[in-house]
Amino acid sequence: MDLQKLFSLEGRVALVTGGSKNLGRHMAEGFIAAGAKVYINSRKADACEKTAAELGPNCIPLPMDVSSVEGCKALAAALTERESKLDILVNNAGAAWGAPFEEFPESGWDKVMDLNVKGPFFLTQAMYPLLKTAATKAHPAKVINIGSIDGIRLNPWETYSYHASKSAILYLTKRMAARLVQDQINVTAIAPGAFASDMNKAARDHGDAVASNIPNKRIGVAEDMAAAAIYLASDAGNYVVGDTITVDGGVAHANIGSPSIDA
Repeated sequence: MDLQKLFSLEGRVALVTGGSKNLGRHMAEGFIAAGAKVYINSRKADACEKTAAELGPNCIPLPMDVSSVEGCKALAAALTERESKLDILVNNAGAAWGAPFEEFPESGWDKVMDLNVKGPFFLTQAMYPLLKTAATKAHPAKVINIGSIDGIRLNPWETYSYHASKSAILYLTKRMAARLVQDQINVTAIAPGAFASDMNKAARDHGDAVASNIPNKRIGVAEDMAAAAIYLASDAGNYVVGDTITVDGGVAHANIGSPSIDA
């Protein structure tokens, strides 16, 4: 058994939305280290281009807003101009919104649901021809949806649309997987826990306090997210279909208490 080949992404083409920072950057960097050519997408062109320059020649920026169907189609068209296939699509771009129940706005609902649920579905649909071209029985194409442990258990805050969206994407993963496996396209998901990020300011600014409530006694690091994504994207994960890998140090499934952490 050749473990290096099993986890290699040599010759693969990947697209990571929300790839300019935080979890998206961790995964993009991991894919590049494993040998892939990686396109990163974000709404802000300057951030996208800066990260691509930092990650090297195998990282190419494709800035676009994937919260709308039009944006998803535009991103697919831009990638199609550059590539004849897409081996790996990571639907990572996301948003959160918190407000009291009595005041929760429609804008906070729509923004989060559009980016966290509608975007992944319609971007995968738009990328379907490229994914199907890449897919074979020996080497399935991969779609990895990034959820959250907040789609599995509650956090202490009133993040109504975020909870709903992250629950939805995990079940949408199963529904998409059931259809796309027929074309040798494997759809899976990752549910991260506490990683330092702009969205998770608690883990970013108060890492030690957050870590004290995690069974593993630390917050997540870049390698944790990259490793899970590489596993699913590589041939090592070829027989995983429709499932969600929880990467959270034990919070969702090995925790006796109710810690105050957000994914």
